[in-house]
Amino acid sequence: MAKIKIKQTGSPIRRTKDQRATLMGLGLNKMHKVSELEDSPEVQGMIRKVRHMVEVQD
Repeated sequence: MAKIKIKQTGSPIRRTKDQRATLMGLGLNKMHKVSELEDSPEVQGMIRKVRHMVEVQD
């Protein structure tokens, strides 16, 4: 499968616990950190949930 790079661009401060947990599940916990994951429907759903706090890179 293809790899996808995700960069955290927004702060989890004042966000709900499930959005914070989703960021942790994506391997993101600090601003501007980049995580590389397999592109799967599960990962796409997690990205969609926190799309206002992440940026997908090529």
